[in-house]
Amino acid sequence: MRLPGALSPIGLALLFTIAGGLPGITPLAAADMLQLNAATALKAGQNGHFIVKAEINGRNVRVMVDTGASAVALSYEDAQDVGLRPGSLDYNVPVSTANGVVKAAGVNLDKVEIDGVRVTDVQGLVMPKGIMRGSLLGMSYLAKLKSFKVEDGVLYLKN
Repeated sequence: MRLPGALSPIGLALLFTIAGGLPGITPLAAADMLQLNAATALKAGQNGHFIVKAEINGRNVRVMVDTGASAVALSYEDAQDVGLRPGSLDYNVPVSTANGVVKAAGVNLDKVEIDGVRVTDVQGLVMPKGIMRGSLLGMSYLAKLKSFKVEDGVLYLKN
């Protein structure tokens, strides 16, 4: 005999499964849930460039967003600031620059984030000392986003 309003055995089993979670499946952390809908709008500077503060591996770096750059390219000094130890890297990746071909070091960046728009596991390059002032945020970050576009001097990033 079942009491009025009581759950059936199947309903009770479903309730316990939902309450206890499924084996081997962990719920998303709050930060991950917020990341699913991250978006930002960045206004171009007077020169038309998008110069922004990016958080790279937990440290703030001033970068220029460059859709013509294939990867995130860090200056030697910025690489040092984010803990990549550029003096110990292997500079064996040929890179075409405005001043000719140089050899950069390939690195993996754990996290790159701009205004909450976060991407993990981003390929990057560290340029040799003295080759580049400042850093570029290229397509290895942008291509991992859900979308990006420039409209009326505003860069929209969405993840």
